[in-house]
Amino acid sequence: MKKRYGFSKSRPNPYLRKAKRQITIRLDESTIDYFKGLSESTGIPYQNLINLYLRDCAAEKKRLKLGWAA
Repeated sequence: MKKRYGFSKSRPNPYLRKAKRQITIRLDESTIDYFKGLSESTGIPYQNLINLYLRDCAAEKKRLKLGWAA
C-alpha cells in the first residue's frame, strides 16, 4: 500500500446518474412493515422499494386524493 496516492488526474464517476440525498422521513409502523414484507418476497431492500414507489408516483404525476369526514 502506498503512503500517498495522487488524485490530480481523477474524474467524477461517469456511471453515477444522480446521487441520492439522505433525508429524515417519519413513516407509520404499518407502512414500514408493508414494505419490509415486500422486501422479503422480492429480495429488494425496503428503502429501495419505497424510493421506487415514490419515483413511480412522481413520474406518473399521481395526486393524493384526500377527503375529510364531515
